[in-house]
Amino acid sequence: MRAARLHEYGALDSITVEEVPAPVPGEGEILLRVQAAGVNPIDWKIARGLFAAGQPLEGPRGIGVDVAGIVEQVGPGVSAVLPGQELLGAPISPSFAELALSRPELLVPKPPGIPWEVAGSLAVVVGTAYATLARLALSEGETLLVLGASGGVGAVVVQLALARGVRVIGTAGESKLERLQALGAIPVAYGEGLAERLAEAAAGALDAVLDASGHGELGIAVALAGSPQRVLAIASSADAQQHGVEFHAGGGGDLLLEALEEVLPLIESGRIEFPIAGVYDLGQVGDALRESEHGHPAGKLVVVPQ
Repeated sequence: MRAARLHEYGALDSITVEEVPAPVPGEGEILLRVQAAGVNPIDWKIARGLFAAGQPLEGPRGIGVDVAGIVEQVGPGVSAVLPGQELLGAPISPSFAELALSRPELLVPKPPGIPWEVAGSLAVVVGTAYATLARLALSEGETLLVLGASGGVGAVVVQLALARGVRVIGTAGESKLERLQALGAIPVAYGEGLAERLAEAAAGALDAVLDASGHGELGIAVALAGSPQRVLAIASSADAQQHGVEFHAGGGGDLLLEALEEVLPLIESGRIEFPIAGVYDLGQVGDALRESEHGHPAGKLVVVPQ
């Protein structure tokens, strides 16, 4: 199969498309022919070596932690899944490739009304949004502030919270404010005077904060929320530690399937928008990671290997 492979930490230009042996599904595993795989911040962080503790890459490695595809083959012990089924969720092998491994407990059926590009981009974003809202435990009528509300996770949090009857204030750059308002959030622009604008928007009724930005607004968030206990961060662990805020490392964990089962019908019915900002082939994975790292895409980036 063809796969995008990283040869040197920190060097996105070292990502090349190579012919490698196809993975073979073991006990309880499924082989998917990948139709789409979403790009997430963890992908460029891995490629930049941020989790490598200063150690060099010992050999070429794959990338990609989202997947949607068609079942190519099932391993021993798998009976509930059949070749030809269309599934989406999380892989157990890198998904920026023509084939990827997963397990039934990490996948759900792809609804026919959801395009492959969207299906392949959902697991990390939806899982993270769902898990963070579960942690914040907001009730109908309460107010949530989302810092970085126009990003991938932020926009899903905004829409999912609104669908549950939560009032949402969201921060974004000037160019994204109109979209935030269209989603139903109270939009607040970044820049000088942010604390005052947020306080005015909250009008004394701020019940929780999610920092999906990581650009230094946590101090303001903690002050508005009244304590770090009602603030959760997903963007910068250093900022979170500095302000005594809990950091969520990302993903849905044990809540992934529950998250997808709640959100997929909302996407299919149009109640939650999930725009795709860019589609890349395997030879453009380095470009996709650069855009994820430095750009401000108005939607999800996705790799389509076929």
